[in-house]
Amino acid sequence: MPTMDMTTGSIFRKLVSYSIPLVLGNLFQLAYNAVDSMIAGRFIGTDALAATGMAAPVMNILILGISGICMGAGVLMSSFFGAKDTDKLKSELSTLLVFGTLFSVAVAVLGIVFTYPLLRAMNVPSSIMDITALYIRIVFIGAPFTYFYNALSQALKSVGDSKTPLKFLMASSVLNCVSDLFFIGYLGFGIMCSAVTTTVAQMVSALLCFIYIYRRVPMLSLKPKEIRMDRSLLKTTLSYGSVTALQQACQPIGKLLIQSAVNTLGVATIAAYNAVTRIDDFAFTPEQQISHGMTTFIAQNNGAGNTKRMLQGFRRGLVLETIYFFIIGSAVFFFSEEIMNLFISGEGAAAVIKEGQLYLSTMAFLYIFPAYTNGIQGFFRGIGNMSVTLISTFIQASMRVVFTFILVPHLGIHAIAYACAIGWALMLLFEVPYYFYYKHRFLSA
Repeated sequence: MPTMDMTTGSIFRKLVSYSIPLVLGNLFQLAYNAVDSMIAGRFIGTDALAATGMAAPVMNILILGISGICMGAGVLMSSFFGAKDTDKLKSELSTLLVFGTLFSVAVAVLGIVFTYPLLRAMNVPSSIMDITALYIRIVFIGAPFTYFYNALSQALKSVGDSKTPLKFLMASSVLNCVSDLFFIGYLGFGIMCSAVTTTVAQMVSALLCFIYIYRRVPMLSLKPKEIRMDRSLLKTTLSYGSVTALQQACQPIGKLLIQSAVNTLGVATIAAYNAVTRIDDFAFTPEQQISHGMTTFIAQNNGAGNTKRMLQGFRRGLVLETIYFFIIGSAVFFFSEEIMNLFISGEGAAAVIKEGQLYLSTMAFLYIFPAYTNGIQGFFRGIGNMSVTLISTFIQASMRVVFTFILVPHLGIHAIAYACAIGWALMLLFEVPYYFYYKHRFLSA
């Protein structure tokens, strides 16, 4: 059984071996999201690229809200695994899945019903309103599959297996890319096909996780009589998960508001912003996954009562965050033009590429900030202090939105990079002093 006990052995080696599959998994997920945008822009047109950009913040709220709940449960499962309490580990997974069935179906129904009011609130141009609504509604239909994949993969990660979810995500990513290229690039189908292939890929990921757990991981395999919702665990799960979900949702809600500011600048800027936010995701998401690796490490050692090892793991995690910043920052700065060329071609492409380059040339130097903010949040998630992650994320997201609306009329898309920097700086001003206070107050022994 491919689990990993992080309470013993080399700290740096275990953090690296656990975090790398998380990073690669999310790079693959980002890759097939980016492929949707690339294929939409190159084979369907600028309107389609803009439409997927409109849908992206809504999709992120859905996905990050779901993953937030699962991450909160993952902290509990990691703690139970570190404490060697298999019964509670199974009960927590069962509670997560039963609750998730009801939750994800409700989200799907509400999302489909309120699609048009949401898009109107986002100031989506009327010329792309209908195709954006179609795309988003199909994505909402896939919400239950998204939930179950996140829940099952989080269960595997909580017991130290980050490699298996990567394999399944790779398989679904390849399926999504090949399907898009065939049905849209070759057969000429429209944006509806792009949404359908993404949903099918999510369904395949969830199914593969389900089969694998029942065949290979007895510790997580639930028998019919074990499938029930434990009320006391549900209460704890929701207290962890709801705060984590709110924290996870703060960023895409902020993006949604920022998108409304960008939407006033014209279709070319909307298309450019859609492209550069995909690149931002390649920077931010792996930094978040290193943070999640730190969370699992710290949660397992917290469950085992190993405070010294927790702090050592936190410091090693920040080293990993720094290494990744140098890699992604250099790549974005030196290859910004080549990156933008992947997303758009044909009439109007030059204006889109110029806008994107302007943004990326600044952001490349700023990716160090979310590396450290994510690392600190990984520490607090691991010890179960979710309120700190929520407050700090709210500070960052709200200040980024405020300064975006102040600066965009004067600086255009470039203003968003400056607004991000201000938000991250204020976030660190809250997180860093609180970390040292918490360490001195509760972990000095």
